Amino acid sequence: HKIAKEKGIYSASIHNLYMAFGQGKIKGFTVPAINIRTLTYDSARLLFRLAKKKKVGAFIFEIARSEIKYTAQEPDEYTVSVLAAAIKEEYKGPIFLQGDHYQFSAKKFNENRDEEIKKIKDLVKKSIDAEFYNIDIDASTLVDLEKLTLSEQQKNNYEMTALITKYIRSIEPKKITISVGGEIGHIGGKNSTPEEFKAFMNGYLPLIKKSKLTGISKVSVQTGTSHGGIPLPDGTIAKVSIDFNVLKDISTVARSKYKIGGSVQHGASTLPNDLFNHFPKINALEIHLATGFQNIVYDNLPTGLKKETYQWVKDNCRDEWKEGQTEKQFVYKTRKKALGPFKEKLWNMNVKEKKPILKKLEVQFLLLLKKLNVFNTKKFVDKYIK
Repeated sequence: HKIAKEKGIYSASIHNLYMAFGQGKIKGFTVPAINIRTLTYDSARLLFRLAKKKKVGAFIFEIARSEIKYTAQEPDEYTVSVLAAAIKEEYKGPIFLQGDHYQFSAKKFNENRDEEIKKIKDLVKKSIDAEFYNIDIDASTLVDLEKLTLSEQQKNNYEMTALITKYIRSIEPKKITISVGGEIGHIGGKNSTPEEFKAFMNGYLPLIKKSKLTGISKVSVQTGTSHGGIPLPDGTIAKVSIDFNVLKDISTVARSKYKIGGSVQHGASTLPNDLFNHFPKINALEIHLATGFQNIVYDNLPTGLKKETYQWVKDNCRDEWKEGQTEKQFVYKTRKKALGPFKEKLWNMNVKEKKPILKKLEVQFLLLLKKLNVFNTKKFVDKYIK
């Protein structure tokens, strides 16, 4: 951290940039939030190199609550990997580190609400201590579609999102307004609507305003995608039908009615590449990308190491093998769990072994940065992020 700061590299909140979207001061690009599950240092170096070359300022490094566990990357380690990569690539300026899907478990919440709240708070505290100044609260798992009104359906969601927002505001560093995200539709569930968003905000805002606090800067919605994509029996990924109008309509409401950044797309990295240029056009604020990069790593791993990881998955995740799933489907869905146990082996691959992986990652990173229109966004970051 100290070395990074001396070199003009510092962790920052993207909040003010997002509020500029909300106020209509900027538009036209979608910020990629990239989950690096493995080869973190190498992948971050690639991103910084491309960012320097293409003057990209608006991009986020993130890790989800679930990923912290199965990739064996605690927030402080993740921060160090990213900062070290920035130092190595002689990058300058703010870096956005994000806690993604700090998600409530509905089951655990119903069994012991206080304990689950404490777990989320502990994770938030640990993350802020590690200079994650962007936190996505995901209480969408607590939405109850059995309830009659939209407000009742969203009640647990907006109450818990408000509770964690208050906690974040109580411990955030002075002079930093952490960018907080909410979520209204569980990814992989039914598609979100502007009405649900309004119901959420109508419940959330009074709870925040009562304490005169700054609320969320964005909202994650469900558009028809699912995390990691849906593997078919032969291991290929099913085509999904994505409803771009969900993003467009909710971003419109977010910006015009609530003056916040807009809508966020999850579960997108396995979408066909030709879809990505649509996101800036329909004013999607941010897009989360994870599994696609993991797939590139696995597809290009040395044969021996790949066999070893797949065997580990078969030995250790067998209880997750659902009836009717082919081996390819099972392995595709569970191989992420091997990233923690094999972290050291993956990091310690030699240059020759890493080369095909990093080459393919670079091509994909570049394509996404281009299609999401974030080339030359450094000027906006310089203007709004101090």
